[in-house]
Amino acid sequence: MSAGKWIGGILGFMSGGALGALAGVALGALFDYGLKAVNEGDEGRRKDFAGGGDAWEDDRRRQYYEGQRNSFLFSLLVLASYIIKADGRVMHSEMEFVRSFLRRNFGEAAVEQGNAILLRLFDEQKRMEASRRGVFRETIRQSCVQIAANLDYAGRLQLLNFLVQIAQADGSVPRSEVDALKDVAHFMGVADADIASMLKLSGGTLDDAYAVLGVSPDATDDEVRAAYRKLALKHHPDRVAALGEDIRRAAEKKLQEINDAKERIYKARGM
Repeated sequence: MSAGKWIGGILGFMSGGALGALAGVALGALFDYGLKAVNEGDEGRRKDFAGGGDAWEDDRRRQYYEGQRNSFLFSLLVLASYIIKADGRVMHSEMEFVRSFLRRNFGEAAVEQGNAILLRLFDEQKRMEASRRGVFRETIRQSCVQIAANLDYAGRLQLLNFLVQIAQADGSVPRSEVDALKDVAHFMGVADADIASMLKLSGGTLDDAYAVLGVSPDATDDEVRAAYRKLALKHHPDRVAALGEDIRRAAEKKLQEINDAKERIYKARGM
């Protein structure tokens, strides 16, 4: 993934506001290389479009989905910078989780670029906090509002799912990271029950399974079934298909984890 695709893909989505400002900070170092890549890409497209309007329409559609996908990815990096630094440290395991995700889904070039963006965001957070404590949190709040206005609920759930996985990458999620995750969920208009469910997905106990479904162990069988159907519909992979196959696969994995929790409850109840 060239830096040009980063820039071309996200600036329309993030043309203003706090997220746009962070995009300018994070992408500044990539701009010269990216501008060259964008120009080369535009030249190639001009040659391709000599054949007619269908090619132009196909490219516009492709650019839209690419923009959505890259905007999702940049939003993930911005929010990840907040979660990773929530306990005051940058853990190698959490950074490596992000690198592995980028490598697996976007290629080796994205690893270098994504890592550079995260480091720039860490520096910006340090700079902002030096002037006034809490200012970066407010920037994250404004960014989340902007994300929520441009990303549907299913996309925001998947974004949070990745953030929870990043927080869990070192084997524990300290209270500071839980609070940061709840901040992001609240700022993006995601229900408290949804973030609580995500935090319990990795647990293997029956109590964890009930927490995943968001019901009490005292719930009736019908209430358990209804809670499962609602959760499964909310996290269905088709809802994030436009964000790319890798995001869809991640949603499929999450749905399987929800199914596993449901099966533990059904087995315990003899349903």
